[in-house]
Amino acid sequence: MSSSPATPPVAPDSRDHTPSAPVRVERRGAGEDESRRANSADWDRYADEYQATHGEFLGDCGFVWGPEGLTEDVASILGPVADRDVLEVGSGGGQCSRWVRVHGGRSIGLDVSHRQLQHSRRIDENTGVVVPTVRATATALPFADASFDIVFSSFGALQFVADIDVAVAETARVLRPGGRFVFSITHPTRWMFPDDPGEPGLTMSQSYWDRTPYVEVDDATGEVAYVEHHRTLGDWVALLAGNGFVITDLLEPEWPEHHDRVWGGWSRTRGRFGPGTAIFGSVLGSTGR
Repeated sequence: MSSSPATPPVAPDSRDHTPSAPVRVERRGAGEDESRRANSADWDRYADEYQATHGEFLGDCGFVWGPEGLTEDVASILGPVADRDVLEVGSGGGQCSRWVRVHGGRSIGLDVSHRQLQHSRRIDENTGVVVPTVRATATALPFADASFDIVFSSFGALQFVADIDVAVAETARVLRPGGRFVFSITHPTRWMFPDDPGEPGLTMSQSYWDRTPYVEVDDATGEVAYVEHHRTLGDWVALLAGNGFVITDLLEPEWPEHHDRVWGGWSRTRGRFGPGTAIFGSVLGSTGR
């Protein structure tokens, strides 16, 4: 996203809430440590609002790939989960991992946000479907090599990671040969447009090829409060291929005709013209690390 005085930087689409304190927006480099500290704290602050706003839409034992509402029941991109060892990266309230458990899989949830994992425990108790969880980061998965048959991330976690090459390599490490890696992200083309669910969000204003991180800084403290990283579709293809993955699917869900939910920058107004979410499916080949 370009950041000239005539075209100020605007927020990307992944987060759908207003910052809790006044912030200034910058476009500059941001490393893994800075990104992780900022985003972990941000998700802790936002967890209650997120679960209150989206919990019903997600379902306690549901699996939704993005704001368009495409479910795994319809997409079937993970493949069979029964009797499989499954890791969810960025598990939040554990809704998707709980769906895996209901369908016979052995799922584990991982998240950087302590508060989101508390919500996962709450839903465990309410439903009786318990998802084991660990607080950790995608760049240092606390599991042995070849521990899982499936690793997935449903919407959002990977674009908060600066060292994405490390994260993808870690996924390859913990997967068994032939294992599946599936993830959904904000569609990379969305970075060309303002984060506005209305008509202003239809006008291209920024460069698709500008990968400079989007950074919010708390005006009062000077602390970095939020960081997001942009990669192009080609970047994702190269990352997967470079770590031994063979891409099997690229889904771009269309906005359902009668779906009127607004989720941050996602809406029917924008969704009827272009994709808001990209879902990659891949398989780890024998050359994977």
